[in-house]
Amino acid sequence: MNEIKVDDLNVLSEETLINPEELKNSVPASDHALETVSRGRLAIKKILNRQDPRIFLIVGPCSIHDTTAAMEYAQRLKALSDEVDDTLLLVMRVYFEKPRTTTGWKGLINDPHMNDSFNITEGLKQGRELLVNLAELGLPTSTEALDPVTPQYLQDLISWSAIGARTTESQTHREMASGLSSAVGFKNGTDGGLEVAINALQSVSAPHRFLGINHQGEVSVIHTRGNAHAHIVLRGGGGGTNYDSVNVNICEQHLLKANIPTNIMIDCSHANSSKDPSLQPLVMSNVGNQIIEGNQSIVGLMVESNLEHGNQSIPENLSDLKYGVSVTDACVDWNTTETMIRELRDKVKDILPGRKSLDSELEKTA
Repeated sequence: MNEIKVDDLNVLSEETLINPEELKNSVPASDHALETVSRGRLAIKKILNRQDPRIFLIVGPCSIHDTTAAMEYAQRLKALSDEVDDTLLLVMRVYFEKPRTTTGWKGLINDPHMNDSFNITEGLKQGRELLVNLAELGLPTSTEALDPVTPQYLQDLISWSAIGARTTESQTHREMASGLSSAVGFKNGTDGGLEVAINALQSVSAPHRFLGINHQGEVSVIHTRGNAHAHIVLRGGGGGTNYDSVNVNICEQHLLKANIPTNIMIDCSHANSSKDPSLQPLVMSNVGNQIIEGNQSIVGLMVESNLEHGNQSIPENLSDLKYGVSVTDACVDWNTTETMIRELRDKVKDILPGRKSLDSELEKTA
């Protein structure tokens, strides 16, 4: 018998994870919850197809680490959503996974107890329970599709998905996104360039075949039809912003040249605000002015918002965590969020119904 060990030389251990079907059976979604998801997806797709003149806003914490605070935030957002729904479709940002440039907390799914215990089964359960509760509240949700395995566990409850700046160039994520049931936004690269996102949009609209898992957790070959509702998210980068009218026009020209619908979302945070949350209202105000001045391509915005302003490091004693304060990127507080959204609604409510219908390029791809 060959005693030479060549496998798993750097693997310490492995454990079997609950499969997607088991998790869904243990944390089921009611018909009402699924109606919320379906209604949110359809509304976003109608906005992208210019069948609905509203703008959709992805609003919420940079990441979820406290589900109690998340529910309090959601209740406030739902009340605001009902108030501005004639003009703005509000979708709660519910991000469970955080890409790390080096190391750091990887999010609720990977480390729900925030102590490097990495109880992923518990993280998936907490994440799904929160998504079910939000859907029961009648609030559509969004998340970043980061790990290619987790969509089978949670994506049935998601109305809009993002592919982040660090993974837009990844073929694995392009293939995965081609099979997502929701519309998906691809962020421009961290250098601020548009090329990787444009390439991603061309890729994601096409059918793909790739390795993944099925609902029983078995390794499978996944065949997708392609996602017809992918679009670009401008988030700045390379030391600069790209939400202004000049950069938006440049993006429009790149999209048209690539025969891609001119659907653009502006991320008010990240490099567009130099990671300073106090600048997010200025970005949103500028976007509102562009729409007033005749912009036809901006269909969405993203805001990193929490109950309280700023962010905090994760303390050694978790009881020292400040309630409602982000543990990842700094966020605007709730009062600022309300003001931003109400001002945008008042600014664009009479303009949006008069926007032009889709270009012929979009009619072909919708």
